Amino acid sequence: MADENTNSATGAAFEGAQRAGEAMRASGQKMANNSSSLGIAMIDQAQTNAEQAFAAMRAAAQAKDLGDVMRIQGDYLREQSQRSMNQAREIGELIMKFGREAVAPMQGGGKSG
Repeated sequence: MADENTNSATGAAFEGAQRAGEAMRASGQKMANNSSSLGIAMIDQAQTNAEQAFAAMRAAAQAKDLGDVMRIQGDYLREQSQRSMNQAREIGELIMKFGREAVAPMQGGGKSG
């Protein structure tokens, strides 16, 4: 009976360790996938910022007078400020979402779903 209990406990411990390993692998895979998504989002944001900066420079180069240049610059700075806040919020939300997804397999004890 003692051998049976020992084997049962050893089997349960092994299964638990196996589930934990699977959960860690799933969590690591989520982190890798999400890291790539985060990098792409940041590159997209940088591209948008560069495109907007060049558009403002083109508009300023075509301005008729100093008043137009000042208006274009003011508009650009206002829009860039709003864009920066939106982009920071987007990245923050992605990081929180990715964090939740990465720990979900660990919290579920290795269960899928």
